[in-house]
Amino acid sequence: MDNKQFARTLVTAALPYANGGVHIGHLAGVYVPADIYVRYLRLKKREVLFICGSDEHGVPVTIRARQEGSTPQQVVDRYNKIIADSFRDFGISFDNYGRTTSAVHRQTASDFFRTLYDKGEFVEKESEQYYDEQANTFLADRYITGECPHCHAEGAYGDQCEKCGSALSPTELINPKSKLSGAQPVLRKTKHWYLPLDRHQQWLEPWITRQHTEWRSNVMGQCKSWFDMGLQPRAVSRDLEWGIPVPVEGAEGKVLYVWFDAPIGYISNTKEILPDTWETWWKDPSTRLIHFIGKDNIVFHCIVFPAMLKAEGSYILPDNVPANEFLNLEDDKISTSRNWAVWLDEYLRDFPGKQDVLRYVLTANAPETKDNNFTWKDFQARNNNELVAVYGNFVNRALQLTKKYYDGVVPAPGELTPQDRETISEFQNVKAGVEKLLEDFRFRDAQKEAMNLARIGNKYLADAEPWKVIKTDPERVKTVLYLSLQLVANLATAFEPFLPFSSQKLRAMLHMPEAEWDRLGSTDLLPVGHQLGEPELLFDKIDDSVVEAQVQRLADIKKANLAANHKAEPVLPNIPFEQFEQLDVRVGTVLSCEKVKKSKKLLKFEIADGLENRTIVSGIAQHYQPEDLVGKQVCFVANLAPRVISGIESQGMILSAVNFDETLSVVTVDRPVVPGSRVG
Repeated sequence: MDNKQFARTLVTAALPYANGGVHIGHLAGVYVPADIYVRYLRLKKREVLFICGSDEHGVPVTIRARQEGSTPQQVVDRYNKIIADSFRDFGISFDNYGRTTSAVHRQTASDFFRTLYDKGEFVEKESEQYYDEQANTFLADRYITGECPHCHAEGAYGDQCEKCGSALSPTELINPKSKLSGAQPVLRKTKHWYLPLDRHQQWLEPWITRQHTEWRSNVMGQCKSWFDMGLQPRAVSRDLEWGIPVPVEGAEGKVLYVWFDAPIGYISNTKEILPDTWETWWKDPSTRLIHFIGKDNIVFHCIVFPAMLKAEGSYILPDNVPANEFLNLEDDKISTSRNWAVWLDEYLRDFPGKQDVLRYVLTANAPETKDNNFTWKDFQARNNNELVAVYGNFVNRALQLTKKYYDGVVPAPGELTPQDRETISEFQNVKAGVEKLLEDFRFRDAQKEAMNLARIGNKYLADAEPWKVIKTDPERVKTVLYLSLQLVANLATAFEPFLPFSSQKLRAMLHMPEAEWDRLGSTDLLPVGHQLGEPELLFDKIDDSVVEAQVQRLADIKKANLAANHKAEPVLPNIPFEQFEQLDVRVGTVLSCEKVKKSKKLLKFEIADGLENRTIVSGIAQHYQPEDLVGKQVCFVANLAPRVISGIESQGMILSAVNFDETLSVVTVDRPVVPGSRVG
């Protein structure tokens, strides 16, 4: 629906899990688009509230605490600060960033459960779950490991095999083991409460598929697939110590399941800052509720949370859920466990002051309806070819020419030419285009439309050539620079939602106190006689060496991951010792080495073997430069039958070790020996 039909807008951003830092995938998928939208609404003078906070309960936190020898609270305290600092550093302008371990949240979630419980909205079920008799506790899925029934990899979790990606249940694992004690768990009966989503499908399905046809195709598609399978009851409690206790008798040792607990955090985080008026934002039908999330949260925000709100009975339902798909990194899925990510704190260390460059690139590559890809080369190209060469270039030329010709004072325009009128018409049209795209949650296209203002300005200056015309028609230059400066001021406003740091810097250069969205497209944002500040470069180029360092860092991470996961090939069948004795392995000194003509793989060696020397051909040219091997002492098989390779008789085989990543290392000795010495 259109924003104008509502008195206010409540925007929520998915609660990041307090088990690690924030990376570019999080920023691109949820937080930058949400921030763009909120900043736009604020510029439009609409009443808006932007809510988020850390999701701090659940099994992964307890696992990390055990690994670190700390407590779950210490873990979430640390990551809550790291995450909040990262968001602040990148200008994500939450009105409140709370947490699900707060007293307000604990009470709110507990009361919410109790309301549904008292209304009979839950179903009680008894089921069998794995129990660790040594640790005296029921085991969450992630505390159970075993052999995957599909790919037979060891170490598969009770909910998923990370090697083949199969979704699992703990009872499917072969030879399950408890991660707490290492013991084999046993099945025991336990009681839990379930939200019967099957009862809600009758209203949920038409509400989404008929009343919200404007939702993104990826969101609608995932919802339809759930409806086609038929919704099933979902547990709202689990056996765990870390979490909000289930507030009913007989529920000792049970907490609210984190998926039930977390979305209530939106409500409790609103309560924290608006204790007296929070209900206006959650229960007044004139409030529009928008959830910004990633695709892994679609079912929770489109199906489960609305069912919870409807069951409670007094809350509004979301009007839109603009979920993004995933952002990949250098053609590979971002993975926190493999450290395959660009972490925000590391980015700011390597690119200080360049928050807006990353915001720009992530928006330009936003995975709005399908997965997209981030590469460092594209990052560099967009910075150098768009932010520097288009936006920054226009701003700098307009301000520097005004400084040079008019001491930085906005000149008075003369009579407008057809060229001037055409330019004015073009940049006045940008406002409507940007607004329409932002209202439709098409942030990638909206940013591109904002950049058109800079393209219009560059073309205008290039066509008008004020640096030439100043010699023959100085009055004409006043008009050209007056309109160019108005375009610059429009850019400062148009990019305010997208690049807040750069817009603030540009407004400071213009001595322009604030961005006024309603005046976007105006030709009098800077009055005649207005004194401008000192021009500075808005963006600067990123060198190849800087990007190459980032690419190399990722290559090192990938190599380390391969090494960590590599297992040696099985040993070949045993052979008799007498068979081994028949093999004559010796040490020889490389006298010369050269590439074999018309071959990319072969090197020709002359080896001093302590007898008459010999020639050996080896396929290692892609791993060594010939000159690097001359003088080395290498191990070779001396009694291999000669064979002709590329027309050269090879009298032996040089031994090499092949690494897990297919790199190769020639077998040498660690101290000089006499050529011809036997290896045994």
